[in-house]
Amino acid sequence: MTPVELHDSTAASDSPFEIPLRRLAFGDPLRWLALGWRDFRRCPGIGLFYGSAFTVMGWALLAVFEQAPAYVLALSAGFLLMGPFLCIGLYDASRRLERGEAPALGVSLRAWLPRASTLGIFGFVLLVLEMLWGRASLVVFALSFDAMPDFHGSLLALLDARNLEFIAAYCAVGGLFAGLIYATSVISMPMILDRGTDAISAALTSIRLTLTQTGVMLWWGALITAIVVLAMLPGFLGLLVAGPVLGHASWHAYRGAVGGAPGDGS
Repeated sequence: MTPVELHDSTAASDSPFEIPLRRLAFGDPLRWLALGWRDFRRCPGIGLFYGSAFTVMGWALLAVFEQAPAYVLALSAGFLLMGPFLCIGLYDASRRLERGEAPALGVSLRAWLPRASTLGIFGFVLLVLEMLWGRASLVVFALSFDAMPDFHGSLLALLDARNLEFIAAYCAVGGLFAGLIYATSVISMPMILDRGTDAISAALTSIRLTLTQTGVMLWWGALITAIVVLAMLPGFLGLLVAGPVLGHASWHAYRGAVGGAPGDGS
């Protein structure tokens, strides 16, 4: 199979296999984070609104964990589903800042409306993947324990040596689905918002970027994972800032990776 050629040109194409991709460096993800932090500081009210949504989602998962620990493992996959959708407003804010416009919360909340049908199709694909992941995690849970274990409301109880087989199996299954969702969606949402690209073309372009520049994209994914995990440790409160910064940074990842002129955003 002939490798996909990377271009620095800015000519856009309708084909997902011809949309130009810029060659990335390992320093680019850190630059995206710096730009994301800059955008957060320029519109902190918008960022904190969406960061609060991420934090409340975390608290909801903790509440579910106290009552039904098996289900929180399945529902946690929803972070990868809801995250990109919540970030649409952040993408819109970064896009407006890039254009020299003033972002507004109300406008960011409606940013998905012009692309509702396309985003709906893409969201359905992510929903199917999330449901498969949730079902797979419940199967792993059922096969690993003879009865419902008592974790005493603590996630740390999962790290017990007796649960090592479960942890290994869950991480393997979760890693497979997380990798697939990441590859499919890493630049898809901002691309749909900015260019009006159809869902399939956006997903294929995202996968193409991941496959042709795997090292950089793995590094970017590792940074996202590390930041999210650290942000979750203080009762999910770190997501107040980490969530919006990553959302803004994801916009800059898309802008840095995909060549060609952006759409008019109408």
